[in-house]
Amino acid sequence: MTPGERAALRSAEGARIARTLSPALVLVGLLLVAGNLRAGLTTVGPVLSDITGALGLSSVAASVLVSLPLVAFAVVSPFAPRLARRVGLERSLALALAVLAAGLVLRSLPGLGSLWTGTALIGVAIAVLNVVLPALVKRDFPTRIGQITGAYSVVQAVFAAIAAGVAVPVAGLTAVGWRLPLGMWAVLAVVALAVLAPQLRRRTVVPEGQDDVALDVDGRRTARDSAGRDGAGHRSPWRSALAWQVTAFMGLQSVGFYVFITWLPSIERSAGISPEAAGWHQLLLNGCGILGSVTCSFLIPRFRDQRLLAAAAPAVTVIAMLGLLFAPELAALWDSIAGVAGGATIVLALSFFGLRTRHHAQAAALSGMAQSVGYLVAAAGPIGVGALHDATGSWTGPLLVVIGVQAVLLVFGLLAGRNRFLE
Repeated sequence: MTPGERAALRSAEGARIARTLSPALVLVGLLLVAGNLRAGLTTVGPVLSDITGALGLSSVAASVLVSLPLVAFAVVSPFAPRLARRVGLERSLALALAVLAAGLVLRSLPGLGSLWTGTALIGVAIAVLNVVLPALVKRDFPTRIGQITGAYSVVQAVFAAIAAGVAVPVAGLTAVGWRLPLGMWAVLAVVALAVLAPQLRRRTVVPEGQDDVALDVDGRRTARDSAGRDGAGHRSPWRSALAWQVTAFMGLQSVGFYVFITWLPSIERSAGISPEAAGWHQLLLNGCGILGSVTCSFLIPRFRDQRLLAAAAPAVTVIAMLGLLFAPELAALWDSIAGVAGGATIVLALSFFGLRTRHHAQAAALSGMAQSVGYLVAAAGPIGVGALHDATGSWTGPLLVVIGVQAVLLVFGLLAGRNRFLE
């Protein structure tokens, strides 16, 4: 049997298996995977002061700890599409979930080495999940990208909010302390893996040894020409101005999100807000992100393009940051407003991967590029904000920097939100 015949046989088998799977089961599996994207990250901020106190970490070291997953996102994301082509979308997700569970458990064990190694593994796993999930949405729900992306962003925000809100109370339940909330989300990864298990024979792959390829609508390999286009006419996103605009939007909105989940409790505690209240405000921030995600996913298909949405969300975030700067006693209000805006921007960023591409392989390539460069930019956010605070002894400068980032995000939102496609 020739390689082409074997590929055709695998494609036919995948199609047969796909017909036997319930769309509801596919969607539930997708949503459970989404629940794992942020829970392991947002649980750190509320107990960060406990971690630094117990392990003697400086502010800069704490910032690096929080940013380490983002660095892993940047390093691993370009390779995630290749992994998906090698083993298939579902198997890539399953492998990432297994690594995520292991990383969460390892991070909660005693010792600095376990903390850093587990955190790195968490970043590697979530990087693969981040890249592959939008491609799965593009493939299985091509006419409902905005709605499905909004749905999984809501689930992502729900678990992120729960993880942030319960971290401090759970840490106080046992003598294990902050290690328990850091490790307990491994259970969610195992549950998602179990639900995904029936789909693991369903694959979209290309023949071995063909790394620099794209897939056409039938899942067949297409070669790239010298201009960087594949046989279906798809040019590499690294050569596309529109792809770089989407990437900038992805990175800049991530800067705001990760600065908030890392330093917002510290900012509020410096303004006289209790640690417990600051922790619940984190839940409020992520919880209100659900409203923003739902609203944005509802509005995406109702607009000719996404420019208005992509400009409005950063503008609203600026209002929230100004409020936090000048009236911190109303932090719950400002956190709620920032949460709504943040929920909208993450839905837009993820939706752009499908909305600006014509095929799920192209969506995976854009997702890998945007998340690689974007999270490298995002990783600098918590570190830079922490260093600026240490240098000035004030949170005013860092908040002004966040406001400036949102202004630039607005500009790139207007560009990425145009109704165009990568060619």
